[in-house]
Amino acid sequence: MSSPEAIATQIAPPPRRVLIVLLGAIGDVVRALPLLGRIRIAWPGAHIAWAVEPNSSGLLDHHRWLDEAIVYDRTHAPWTFIPFLMRIRKGHFDLAIDLQRHLKSGFTSRISGAADRFGFAAPNTKEFNHLFSNHRIAPQPNMRLKLLQYQAFGDALGIAQSPIEFGLAATDDERARALEMLRDAPRPILAVILGSSWPSRIYFPESTAAVIRKLARPGAGSPALFPVLLGGSGETKLAGEVMRHLDGVRALNLAGRTSIRDLIAIFPQCAVAFGPDSGPMHIAAAVGCPVVSLWGATAAERSAPWGFAELAISGAIPCHPCYLRQCPIGRECMRRISPEEVTANVGRALAMRGAAR
Repeated sequence: MSSPEAIATQIAPPPRRVLIVLLGAIGDVVRALPLLGRIRIAWPGAHIAWAVEPNSSGLLDHHRWLDEAIVYDRTHAPWTFIPFLMRIRKGHFDLAIDLQRHLKSGFTSRISGAADRFGFAAPNTKEFNHLFSNHRIAPQPNMRLKLLQYQAFGDALGIAQSPIEFGLAATDDERARALEMLRDAPRPILAVILGSSWPSRIYFPESTAAVIRKLARPGAGSPALFPVLLGGSGETKLAGEVMRHLDGVRALNLAGRTSIRDLIAIFPQCAVAFGPDSGPMHIAAAVGCPVVSLWGATAAERSAPWGFAELAISGAIPCHPCYLRQCPIGRECMRRISPEEVTANVGRALAMRGAAR
């Protein structure tokens, strides 16, 4: 490789110490885990570290393919950034893989001192991120699945392809905690994913409740599903609104009571899940729970949960996808996703799961 503009090719000799830089969103970290697995298979003796922020770090706890998570807590930024960079520098990495595409991730990759620093091509980056890499992968179509964009790094590194796996698994203690939380939940369970990091992506509480009410009754060839509401501390109000619209239908409200590690243990106990584009949506799919995903501001073509793209429902409106965090027209795209469409796709998901078994 003579210039950073060229498409990256296989590096030699195999790296001893590898740094993955993907600091942010839960869904992004989930979708990069198959690349981690591919690297681990290719270089079983390498020390692999991952630079990540606390919001997503739980995904990497106890991960069998990873040796080290280097956590940057930006709560007290900028004072915590220098100690974080010092830890990166002391890692003596010889290969850095920047999956983030922003200034902060590019600088982190560069400060690692790695001789080989792989990043996205200039058209796919922001904030001059591409200037920090000395190897760049081929430009990626914007609407290509993000998981496959990450896989392109494996191709550029010249390592063999491997089955898409995520390697997420709860510990025995985490599974026991999940079972205790679900102790009073009759099976089969419907996981109701409430929130998203973007307000524009959230489904309406009355529509969510309408789906639950329909699915709580047995239908043609499908059993009654018991709803379990899942959301972070910021979704407790939303969960309360959903509960008020249930008209007496029983539900277990776990909003504000679960961590990422809890979700990794809870979703395998669920028959099916539904909800908007979010990190928990990707966690559910990664542990094998069928997901009916709802799309408005963002596009399923780029971000559908792996293995369940055919269950995605998009709001039929000309401005979809707008990629705006705040919707100026009252989330009309999400309003156009009818509860009837969602319940129909949940039925399809249950049939898929039954067929797989």
